[in-house]
Amino acid sequence: MSVRQTMIDKLTARFDPELLEVIDDSERHHGHAGWREGGETHFRVRIATRHLAGLSRIAQHRAVMEVLDSEIKAGVHALNIEVKPVADVAE
Repeated sequence: MSVRQTMIDKLTARFDPELLEVIDDSERHHGHAGWREGGETHFRVRIATRHLAGLSRIAQHRAVMEVLDSEIKAGVHALNIEVKPVADVAE
């Protein structure tokens, strides 16, 4: 299973999101630190879930990073996290 799909599965199981996008941005970082052949090193996560509502931005990011801890330790070099309010999803 790809790292991207593993991330999707874990975030879905933990947060039951209204919106979830996991984008592999690795090719945009070709030649930069942490990049490796085959990608799966640089990701963008966009998520909207009631489970993160009311938390500070730092707490939201920590919660996402906690779920993806093993992927980060296994070689995900960069993780861009964007937490959107659930209300924005309905619009």
